[in-house]
Amino acid sequence: MIKKCVNLLSIITILMTVTGMFSMLSAQSFALPTQEAQLEKRQLHEIADFWKQGQFKHFAGVNESRINYASFINKKNPRCLVISPGRSEAYLKYKELAYDLYQQGFNIYVLDHRGQGISQRLLDNPHKGYVKDFENYVIDLHTFIETVVNPVCRNESRNTDQKIKTKPYLLAHSMGGMIAVRYMQQYPESIQAAVLSSPMIAVNSGPIPAWLAKGIIASTQQLNQLLSDKPWYFIGQNNYKSRHFTDNVLTHSSLRYNNFVDLYQSTNDIQLGGVTVQWLHSAIKTKNKLFEELVKLKTPTLVLQSGADTVVDNSAQNEFCRQLNKLYSHSCPQGKPVIIAGAFHELFFEIDEYRNQALKQSVNWFNNH
Repeated sequence: MIKKCVNLLSIITILMTVTGMFSMLSAQSFALPTQEAQLEKRQLHEIADFWKQGQFKHFAGVNESRINYASFINKKNPRCLVISPGRSEAYLKYKELAYDLYQQGFNIYVLDHRGQGISQRLLDNPHKGYVKDFENYVIDLHTFIETVVNPVCRNESRNTDQKIKTKPYLLAHSMGGMIAVRYMQQYPESIQAAVLSSPMIAVNSGPIPAWLAKGIIASTQQLNQLLSDKPWYFIGQNNYKSRHFTDNVLTHSSLRYNNFVDLYQSTNDIQLGGVTVQWLHSAIKTKNKLFEELVKLKTPTLVLQSGADTVVDNSAQNEFCRQLNKLYSHSCPQGKPVIIAGAFHELFFEIDEYRNQALKQSVNWFNNH
């Protein structure tokens, strides 16, 4: 009888401990991130000091291409977060966001996708936005998570001496969102939960109907292959050129916009121009695969939609969420994206009103999973 009581007490103690751990995670308060009024000063001090502690390395991606990344690790942080940036972005642009998420208790890992940032460029003209196949982005991301992230993050809990396997979280923006979806479809047990910010489920063809844009891209791609062995820019695309804030469709924040424009102006190696025909052709093929294999996306996934976005196709995000929620009710609650009304494309570089919402939604989603 005494032995049974001891065993019962042990079980109750374990249950209380586990329950307490989950309660602690779900109850974590959302610390207000960096505000525009603080940004200039914080960049010179807290963010600069944070960045100095980072590790900046590279690994071999598809065809031995050099893929660069940054990581920020604190043994007291129990969770890991991988950031998959958008097209033309470099991890150098993500200093403020990495700092803010690190303060929320995450170890941060962010890579420069192939052909952009300081990762190896793939063409003689380093300004051309090119990839042979979007699946190469996916393979690179898989290699990154398996060889760089998981050896640290799935090794042991940082709060106890117990060996506990933990899966990383995934935050993906724009093109990085399409890459993230294909990754989670192919490796459904690899990610704990994901947030897609203004994901490029489909390219926005503007006033041209999608069917017509698809035909133009396919015809131009065939012509390119027939007449040249070098990938062409798509019609109207050119080498990198900065835009004045008043002409931008990315953010309402002049401070954050001018910060990253200054960064690109002063760092030639991260400049990237428009997209090639091949990039667009592959993006369309990948969008089709994404919907065809939606049933494979089992990871709890939240979509943040920029209400005033003109860069990607918001209607494709709506359809993505509608279909995904029908398959898995834990994703896209109510079958819809979370809309940040009025926001432009780059939610994490927006004015505080929009950025705070996006960060709170993201951190809460991770804390609840």
